[in-house]
Amino acid sequence: MNDSNARQIRLGDLNFNVVVEGQGPAVLLVHGFPDDHSVWRNQIPALVAAGFCVIAPDLRGCGQTDIARGVRAYRIQHLVSDLVGILDALGVEKVRLVGHDWGAVIAWQLCMRHPERIDRYLALSVGHPTAYARGPLEQKLKGYYIWLLQLRGLIEWALRLKNWWLFRAVARYPSECQRWISNLSRPARLTAAINYYRANLQLILPKALPKPVVPVMGIWSSGDRFLSEAQMRNSAKWVNSSWRYVRLDGPSHWLQLDAPDAFNALMLDYLH
Repeated sequence: MNDSNARQIRLGDLNFNVVVEGQGPAVLLVHGFPDDHSVWRNQIPALVAAGFCVIAPDLRGCGQTDIARGVRAYRIQHLVSDLVGILDALGVEKVRLVGHDWGAVIAWQLCMRHPERIDRYLALSVGHPTAYARGPLEQKLKGYYIWLLQLRGLIEWALRLKNWWLFRAVARYPSECQRWISNLSRPARLTAAINYYRANLQLILPKALPKPVVPVMGIWSSGDRFLSEAQMRNSAKWVNSSWRYVRLDGPSHWLQLDAPDAFNALMLDYLH
């Protein structure tokens, strides 16, 4: 991955940092919390070598992209519009889509709202929002942190306390923690990242949302402490096209970092 290939794309009042690398069919990589485009550092070179053009943005408030002010600025419709705006700015009509964590949440919505822009979708960790919201008690327990993040001001203070002890304890991913902490320590960045959860609490309510009409593949990893397997497996009921599910045994929630070889093989096989 070469960050010299990053460019700035202006959408409204925000500058988006977007890595664009390679030539060929476009692949849009959408990161989650608390990441930026660098979470795809093991995938971008593999995709470029395989003949794809990779588009990997830092989402609003993340990485080197500008912060949007206020909680409402992070509502799901704005997050989807950002991705469409980036594709429009680059002159890309249709993409192969890969999303992880919050990136997967946004990508599901992109498939529902703009199916004409999506060739196929690879969802990592997070299943269809209806399957997630109707998930078993296991998922409710694993998602406890969503409610803690609603404590405005207090949770920011608690996460930073004693050299980010609580943040480290919840994430339990020491190899990446210092990178995250360095990014989130910048002014207003932690609140911006948490605003994804504050602005979209309605997404965890159990209601029937549209079924994407694009092909979808879901991958879940057995070491994921935040998401249950059921919410991904049950997504089969919420796709009106082909569906494929793969379970990776061993990797944590950040499966693209923990098992890059195994994941890349699945990704390239699906996207070709």
